[in-house]
Amino acid sequence: MTDAPPKPAYRHAFWRSRDHLWLALLTLGIGFATGEPLGLLVGAVAYALGHVFLPDTARFRKKIDDRALAADAALAAERTRAFEAQRTQLLSALSADRRRRQQALATVCNDITAASTEFSSGGDLALSLDTRLRKLDELLWTYLRLLTIEQSLEVYLETERREQLPQASEAAAAEIAALEVELAAAPKGPSVDTRRKLLASRRERHEALQQRMARVEQARANHDLARSEQERLVEQAKLIRADAVAHKNAEALGARIDISIEHLAETNRWLSELSEFKDLTNQLPAVPAGAMQSIPSAPRSIEATEKN
Repeated sequence: MTDAPPKPAYRHAFWRSRDHLWLALLTLGIGFATGEPLGLLVGAVAYALGHVFLPDTARFRKKIDDRALAADAALAAERTRAFEAQRTQLLSALSADRRRRQQALATVCNDITAASTEFSSGGDLALSLDTRLRKLDELLWTYLRLLTIEQSLEVYLETERREQLPQASEAAAAEIAALEVELAAAPKGPSVDTRRKLLASRRERHEALQQRMARVEQARANHDLARSEQERLVEQAKLIRADAVAHKNAEALGARIDISIEHLAETNRWLSELSEFKDLTNQLPAVPAGAMQSIPSAPRSIEATEKN
């Protein structure tokens, strides 16, 4: 449940409004123009009374409220545009296969929406349509982030695979062992000092290789988990669709969606721990319900790949 937006500070707004300017002109200005002390007194009293009563009038408050609503609407529209730009960018960067998977899940969510609309009554036991759409959007947004992270990890793993890190680490370890044996048997001299520096350099290189191999293992585990979470979200969405189509019961559907969203929270917590993907770990921003259920047209590069 979201808190209601704070009410505007009407009196503070009055000081900066045209109404205040007109009040000053019609009271203090006219009083000063009379050139009489009584006129100045009457103008000052009228000015003070205007400050007391005018900010509380329905006309002034409605004007301030309308202005605040317009500002909120503009901010929401800007937030939606920024989100749509980010979403389009993420979708455009996906491979053709991953884009099709995102589209397939969006289709499942559209089916849920269509089926649930038939019995959405807005009662105490029925989820409102906007709330239901919002929860499905959260699922789709998490799925898109998982696809993006999986793809990035896949590219990284392929790059490191070509480097043949295990073989390079074994060769470095063998070279270090040979240098250690050589230095143990060598007499002291300038050349020995140089070989010791070489040994220290080779040890640091070997340590760097070991760190890279550890990161590869972690990336592989994250890649497998990201793929598994995608499959789990798809199956949960299909289960929700089955309940929506078969039972047409708002209470059962709401319970099923709530369970899925609880599991989704665990996925989002895991995503928040991936420091290398901070740009992708944000929760779904406040955008209109159903924003995730439409997929922009595929970029030409993806369309060409699909045709080929």
